[in-house]
Amino acid sequence: MTSATVFIVDDDAGMRSSLGLLMETADLTAACFASADEFLAACGSNPQGCLILDVRMPGSSGLQLQDELLARKITLPIIFLTGFADVPMTVGAMQKGAVNFLAKPVNGALLLELVHSALQTSLVQHEAGAARALFQARLLDLTGREREVLSLALSGMPNKKISRELNISLRTTEGHRSRIYQKLGVDSLIELAQQAASAGINLSELAAPPQT
Repeated sequence: MTSATVFIVDDDAGMRSSLGLLMETADLTAACFASADEFLAACGSNPQGCLILDVRMPGSSGLQLQDELLARKITLPIIFLTGFADVPMTVGAMQKGAVNFLAKPVNGALLLELVHSALQTSLVQHEAGAARALFQARLLDLTGREREVLSLALSGMPNKKISRELNISLRTTEGHRSRIYQKLGVDSLIELAQQAASAGINLSELAAPPQT
């Protein structure tokens, strides 16, 4: 399941069927599951889309499934559906990242509006995650000396001062800087900062030593 999918988890067969049909009428891909365990067995480690989730189900509840997704670092936007909502339950679910909490019976037009918004959120999260992963992979290609040069350059230090600080020639510093740009796929520190911001990466992370 690699394309954007509206995942529906509800133990009520009639509800699953009606929600799946509603998604189909809006030309959305839906996948229905009768339990949290069924969903977890099928969703993989990086599902893209959103989740319409019943709160009260036999076995693992919707709230327990939300906790499990968080533990697995799966940031799938969740729209909760329930006939038994209360304020503490709603607040807790929203604080953990749920995008909405609706009481049954659900207004179909409202649900579709929320689903489209959740799918857009998922797309933004997916693209940001991919950009971050690419940046981090490129950072691993930098040598220790290149990281030192990058750290000093990011602090605003010009090449001549970097050369004195590291006791290397100006030509060597310029060579390091050129290779840094080449490895990171940028032409300047400004472009580097812009791409890092788009990927949700702080500048301090760019020059940090690789994790061991």
